[in-house]
Amino acid sequence: MRILLANPRGFCAGVHMAIDVVDQLLDLLPGEPIYVFHEIVHNKHVVERFRERDVTFVEDVNEAPEGSIIVFSAHGVSPAVREIARARRLTSIDATCPLVTKVHAEAIRYARQGYQILLIGHVNHQEVAGTRGEAPDAIQVVETTADIPKLFIKDADKLVYLTQTTLSTDDAEVIISALQEVFPNIKAPPSSDICYATTNRQRAVRQIAPECDLVLVVGSKNSSNSLRLTELSESEGTPGKLVDDVSEVDHSWFPTGEETVLVTAGASAPEYLVAELCRTLLDRHGGTIELRDVVHEDTYFDMPKTLKVMMRAKGMDPKERQIRITSPVVTAELYGAAPLTIGASG
Repeated sequence: MRILLANPRGFCAGVHMAIDVVDQLLDLLPGEPIYVFHEIVHNKHVVERFRERDVTFVEDVNEAPEGSIIVFSAHGVSPAVREIARARRLTSIDATCPLVTKVHAEAIRYARQGYQILLIGHVNHQEVAGTRGEAPDAIQVVETTADIPKLFIKDADKLVYLTQTTLSTDDAEVIISALQEVFPNIKAPPSSDICYATTNRQRAVRQIAPECDLVLVVGSKNSSNSLRLTELSESEGTPGKLVDDVSEVDHSWFPTGEETVLVTAGASAPEYLVAELCRTLLDRHGGTIELRDVVHEDTYFDMPKTLKVMMRAKGMDPKERQIRITSPVVTAELYGAAPLTIGASG
């Protein structure tokens, strides 16, 4: 088997930051109850690891006892959720991805300027719920082009579109083009709302998938950006499979055992799951791993201010805990001693 390992893959800076927030709280406050509003990120292995350390995940802020600690997930929350937390005297640690916060800020700004906002995204996604909550009277969600005729538009010259950060760039462009055709004067955000990690992982699949017989995406079923990677693979003409881990791999997908397989991971999938998948494929089918560097990532998001204050109160220097996020490195410790080559792909 020939395994092409996409780079970039796996954790983005926002996911790293959110997970690190919970890890640091567990280390800082051993034995103290910690609550997280929604899953901290959309990956069942990450969530299960925290559950094993007695973190409690809640879907309603009211489930957290008054005066307790609650972490807002990477997907962001609405002002109404923040207000409930304040009313219950909760210590709120905001692990919202800064790129989601950027979209929130845009929604607030455009609503104050009197714009109607068309938010392109999945209506039931937590990120969309949080963004919509910033200006509920000004925002309408557009999930597909079929939603456009149903929109209530007061002034077609006072429109702006924003997008969920984890959308497929191709899917978003289809909707944006349709909106621009119907509303020629619709305003675009100053820069794309789709996050760098989503764009980079999609770019890698788009470039490498045509060489392959199959694309394996490591990620959970409720991970929007992971699902988009499988859909993008299919659109490039290569079958794509989304697996939470190696236990979900069906080896009948590899009838000869000599297939070329692209392995990548959504932005909330840990690297050890990718490594376990690759080791299993090589153990069963033999072959090599070839690294394909499409984009090198070197991004860092700082920890929330509230957490820094808590750390200083405990006599800790937050700077000592800061880790710069770079592209994952294949090591013998994780991947074994399989033959490895380095390849460039754009």
